[in-house]
Parts: sequence; C-alpha cells; structure tokens
Amino acid sequence: MADSICDQSAAPAPGSGEPLYFPHDAPRLFGWLHRPTGSRSPGTGVVICQPFGYEALCGHRAVRAFAEAAAAAGVPALRFDYLGTGDSANIAGDADQIAQWLEDVRAAVDELRRQTGVTRVCLLGFRLGALLATCAATHSRIVDGLVLVAPVTSGLRYVRELRMVRMAAKLRESSNSLADGSGDVTTAGVGSLEVSGYALSGASLAALSKVDLDALGPPPVARILLVDRDDLPSSAEWRRSLTASAVAVDYQVMPGFVGMMLTAPQFTVLPHAMIDVVATWLAGFAERTAAPAPGRDSTAVSAVSSLELGDDGSGFATAERPVRFGPDGLLFGVVTEPPRNERRRRAVVLVNSGADHHIGAGRLYVSLARHWARRGYLVLRMDLAGLGDSGTRPGGAANVVFPSTAIKDLAAALEFVRARYGAREVILGGLCSAAYHALRAAVEGVSVDRILMVNPLNFFWDEDSSLTDLQLADVVRNPGLYLQERIWSAAAWKRLVGGEVNVGRILAVYLRRAYLAVESALRGLARRLRLRLDKDLQRELETVAARGVKMVFVFARGDPGLELLRLQGGLAIERLGDRCRVHVIDNADHEFTRSSARARLEHVLSEELFSP
Repeated sequence: MADSICDQSAAPAPGSGEPLYFPHDAPRLFGWLHRPTGSRSPGTGVVICQPFGYEALCGHRAVRAFAEAAAAAGVPALRFDYLGTGDSANIAGDADQIAQWLEDVRAAVDELRRQTGVTRVCLLGFRLGALLATCAATHSRIVDGLVLVAPVTSGLRYVRELRMVRMAAKLRESSNSLADGSGDVTTAGVGSLEVSGYALSGASLAALSKVDLDALGPPPVARILLVDRDDLPSSAEWRRSLTASAVAVDYQVMPGFVGMMLTAPQFTVLPHAMIDVVATWLAGFAERTAAPAPGRDSTAVSAVSSLELGDDGSGFATAERPVRFGPDGLLFGVVTEPPRNERRRRAVVLVNSGADHHIGAGRLYVSLARHWARRGYLVLRMDLAGLGDSGTRPGGAANVVFPSTAIKDLAAALEFVRARYGAREVILGGLCSAAYHALRAAVEGVSVDRILMVNPLNFFWDEDSSLTDLQLADVVRNPGLYLQERIWSAAAWKRLVGGEVNVGRILAVYLRRAYLAVESALRGLARRLRLRLDKDLQRELETVAARGVKMVFVFARGDPGLELLRLQGGLAIERLGDRCRVHVIDNADHEFTRSSARARLEHVLSEELFSP
C-alpha cells in the first residue's frame, strides 16, 4: 500500500532517528535516538544539548544533521528537548530552568547508555546548550568528552545579550505601530524575560547570571573540541585558560554558525564543513578511548512511546505520541490524544509554518494542541515532507516552504486521523504558509470540515517563485512604511544619499502596488460581468463555502495578509457571513511572539473551534 499508515514503531532508516520519551521510570522528555549502521556495538555515544529559544527553532535542521552525521560515523546520538521546550512536558512558569535543564542533560546521558550500552559519552552543545553541557560535565562528572559550538561562556553576558535583543524588538514593534507594549506579561512570572516568544523565569535569569565558565574551572573530561564562530569568535580566551590547566583542547574557528542558527528556518544553510569536523572528531575520540564493547544486546532495550500529560489540574488526562504516516511512513507528526472516554471523534491537523518544525514559533502549536485535547479534540502537529522531522521525498528538495506535494501530505494526514483514530470531523489549519496550504487543500477538494488560517501572507504561489522574490505581502506592507515612517526620517535620507537604499526595489513596490489596485478594480468589474478569472480568490472562497467548509481567518493588526485578503477576495467575505469569519488581534506581530498576544490568539481560535 503506497500510503501506508505507520506509528512510531515503524523501522526508520539507519541514522534517521527513533522518537522516544524518557526517563524510563518517569517520562517527561522527548528525544530522537540516532543509531549507527552496522551490527558492531559502539563504545562511545553523544548527547546533543540544544541552544535556547529562537536559536533552537532555527537550528533544528542543523542539529538533526549533526546527529545523523554522528550516527553515520559510528557514534550513536541522542538529541532531545529540555523540559518546557519542544515536544517535552511543560515546566512551571517560575521554575529554575537552568537547574532543571542540567538534570535533563544527566537524564539524557543515562538514557543513551540504557538504550545503546555505550560506556563513554560526549556532550555536543550549541550556545546555551554548550554552557549547560560544560556545567553538567563539571558538576556531575558524567561524560568523557565535550564538543562545544559557539559556547556561551558567561551567563551574565548572555542575559545582557537577551535583554538587548528584547529591547531591539520592542523598538521595532513601536516603530512599526504593531504593538503599544500594553499587556506584555509572560507566563514565567515576575522578573522573567521573554525574547522572540521564549521565556526565562526570574529564577533562571538569577541562576544563569552566576555562571562563568572561566570561574568554573576546567571540566574533568579527556578531550574538548571547541568550535568558535568566525564572524564573532569569543572563546579564544577561555581556550587559553583551559590549555593552561592541561586540558586537551582542539580549537577550530569555522564559518557557518550564523547560517544555521541565527537565520530564519526557511533560509538556514547547513554548515557541512563544521558537521564533518565534529563527526570526524567524535569518531576519532571513540577510537582513542576504545574500551571493551558492552556484552549485552542494546537493541533489545524498550523505549517509551508516549507521554502521559496528566490532567494539568483540569481533571482531563491526555497523552502524546509520535507517529509516522503517509507513503512508507515518510511524514512525521506528534498526536495529542483527548481523554480516553472522548466519543465525539473530532480532530485538528496543524501544519508546520514556514520551515519551522511541528512545535510552531514560540511553541504555539504545542500549547494549542494540549489545550484542545483537554477539550476533547485529537490534535496532530505535522511536518510536511522535507521539513522538520519528516523525510524528503525521492527526488524532492529539503527545506522548501511551498512544496508542490503539500496537498498530498495534507490528504495523507487527514486519511491518517480518520483511519487510525476514527475522526468524523476534521479541522485543518496553521500559521502563515500553513494557512496557505490549508486553503489550497480546501480549494482542491480535500475533504475537511473547517480551516483555521492565521496570518496568511499570500493566497497564490507560482512554483518558479522564490522566497527572496518581491512578494505581494511586501507590496501591501511597504508603501505605508515608506510614507509614514521613512520619508520624514533624516537617517533614511542619509542612507538614500549614501547609496544604502535599494531604490529599484522601492520603485518596484510602488509600481506593483499601483498595478494591484488597478487589477483589483478590473477584477471587480469582470465579476459583475460574470467573466471567469484566473486566480480568483473570491470565487475560490465561495466554492469552498458552498462545499460546507467553514473558514476562519485571524490576522495581527497591520499584518499585510489582511489587506491582501480585501484586495483579492473582493466582496466574498461580506457575502459569506458566518461561513467565512475574519478576526483581527491588536498588539501582535506576525508570529505572535509575545505571550500576551499568543494568549489572545489561542482564545480566538478556541472560540471558533468550539463553536457549532
């Protein structure tokens, strides 16, 4: 059967990873175990410690590539989400995340040993994850080697950096008139800091500010690979301190960090040279520290396949489990199951946004899924083929935001929740490109009952287009910005005179906007004359509504998709009434990165979902 339905027990390709929850006696963390090829029992493994927040979202693709490369080099790798991040269980808003995450690193080391039987473990950490790895190695003496990529060496400097990023974001919000700063309260409580949708509690900030790797002393490990970024090397001084303490340090300054962890996921570039250096070092470390292989068959160790979420104080117990589905189990997702006594058989499929993986920006999808499951909905958070943790179709490309096969993937997801869980009512939705894909699927006749679309930036996409091309969203957004904010700015005029402004792009924006306005008027005339038009959003919305599919649009005020809907949708929105509802949320940005805005979005979507 071409479109077989598989769960997490389906055998993955070697090195591709097995999803699991751990610790075995009290599962709360989600991870991926990448086993090496061959039957030889490995003596050394690696646990990967993620960076924090937006860097982790951007770096997801690269972290997966590092794990796969380690497995290909014969070193089993475990990558995982700390408590309160990714697909792991939630954490109390006022908890000391740093202390908890150090415990999580130790739990991951134990799980890697349990699953693979390795006798030696290295930690591979990125940025804040490198600091956590070093602290875990120093305090617990649980590992034999460290690989540290662009490590945070001073927690205090890192906190200051986060505060600067948050301040810059507030200034940008203010200049764009998208937010007034009111109601900006995070769920992490008093003294917390929220940056790009990710929060550190006051207790975490206090703990982090006290950590300095220079003062910590040399970690008790056999060897360290220290990879510094070439654009902003900051570990040279610490390296000299380690060398003076007789620690064996291999120091490399390499390009690629910005492209893999400081670039939006749809534009990330894998640092192949860095990946090769790390994989080669791990393989060499395993050979240098070779010891008798473990005598047991490590593959016989069972893994926990579900996360019991409990009732969160609401009286409703839910659970999550990873699933593979679609052709040959190519597609990956996480299902949040409603209480076992739920009989209404309703399901929501949330499609990954852009090249973000299935947790969503700011972990939005995780929050929605767990809230909706407590209200009786089964929720599948999925990655399209070539994105997140799904496989790439043969002959297809990875990290493509608008793949031509997206509708096939969505159809496979809907078939999965119906066949596996008996879903009778199915809702499809997501943010940005996911909203686009949901609408396209409904237009193409994929069987769905309702679509939830948050901040779509376009309604039509040409396969020969690129994300760097001038998009209609730019056309709708930029004229107002140029006129209202920049024409009176002395700094803007200085940049113009200095040749720092792309005048050609500005002209293209204005010409395209004028063309769009004329085209909109002509389309309105053609509709009155009952002429059939190509790429007619108004006709498509009416067709979808006629099939009985309810449509919900939610926009952040000022997001260009709202104006684009008005220009391209014509009078359809008003005529369709409750069959096509539009909501606008104040004081929010495109990805709802502030917790106050995310809370309002969750409320609006939930009200629509629970309505008849």
